[in-house]
Amino acid sequence: MAIVRAHWRLGIYAVVLMTAFNFFSHGTQDLYPTFLEVQHGFSPHEVGLIAVIYNIGAIVGGLSFGAMSERFGRRRIIIIAALLSLLVLPLWAFATTALWLAVGAFLMQVMVQGAWGIIPVHLNELSPDDARGTFPGFVYQLGNLIASVNATLQAAMAAHYGGNYALALATVAGVVAVIIVILAALGSEAKGVAFGAGRMRGAAAATPAQ
Repeated sequence: MAIVRAHWRLGIYAVVLMTAFNFFSHGTQDLYPTFLEVQHGFSPHEVGLIAVIYNIGAIVGGLSFGAMSERFGRRRIIIIAALLSLLVLPLWAFATTALWLAVGAFLMQVMVQGAWGIIPVHLNELSPDDARGTFPGFVYQLGNLIASVNATLQAAMAAHYGGNYALALATVAGVVAVIIVILAALGSEAKGVAFGAGRMRGAAAATPAQ
């Protein structure tokens, strides 16, 4: 309970951040195949091929942006990736041909999963020493639980606007990208923190002088 009292603000911040990130990821992936099939009439083969392409983009993004965060900082690279996703968003959601939708989907997942590629280390660096074994997983899963409404929300938005999945997907992706930029800008940077340093200092303080 002492840990909860000491770090409740950080916990709330991390849950909100993970909620936004899960909306960012699921909001750009979950209904994208449905969007391609229903709104554009693409065949299962075409949809599957585009899915392969944007998942390659996810791998490229996670590796490259994660590596860049080691040099330029976690929050800075998260912000850059989220802002770049806004530039890609019109192509990703509103292109009219399979080729350009595939290009947009590839680039979008480079940015989305690029930001995500930083999260594991960022959460662990932000975590209190005494809760590092549970804090990252707990806040991630709670954020994921809250964001589980995403598919239902986007489907309802699309239905409300006459089956316009492009508008529904773009609205959610755009809003959460802006939220992530704001949260990252307001958050803390703990890059390079020494794990266990706080615990060791506390242990040293508690040790009687010889």
